[in-house]
Amino acid sequence: MTDAAPAPDANALSDTTRAASDAAARGLAVDFVVRDGTGRPTNADFGGAQIVKSVVVQRGDSFVFVLTPLDGQFNWAKLRAHLGVNRLSLPDADAAFAATGYKRGTITPLGSSTAWPVIIDESLSGQTVVVGAGSPGVGALVHADELARAYGADVVQLTSAATE
Repeated sequence: MTDAAPAPDANALSDTTRAASDAAARGLAVDFVVRDGTGRPTNADFGGAQIVKSVVVQRGDSFVFVLTPLDGQFNWAKLRAHLGVNRLSLPDADAAFAATGYKRGTITPLGSSTAWPVIIDESLSGQTVVVGAGSPGVGALVHADELARAYGADVVQLTSAATE
């Protein structure tokens, strides 16, 4: 028998509820999964689904969400070229929170306080993936193509192939 996971606090529940409400409003089918354990999540924690990191990137006075495989590293030059800009940056934790309503490690386009544009790495196409759900230890299982449709996301090749 395993120990029960600690109950999420009220803020965590409200953040996941916000994510669920946004997904429902967009007609996006999402299953929320509470991960057992602590530490870095693994695909096995979510039934083998590819874990996606949601990075909020600042471009001038606005932001974009960039979704890539957890272990992937996106190519800044490709992102700048796609957006047609010369300069992008990562906001500090306070600016990221102000832009999304979520703390680092829980950032997701689902229920973000502002609906910033979403860019999804094409390597995620056709897969069931897990994105953040706004709360630590909670993932949102969703089909990447449906996520792209629901958010009007651009699907762009941003990461290098694993064989490179």
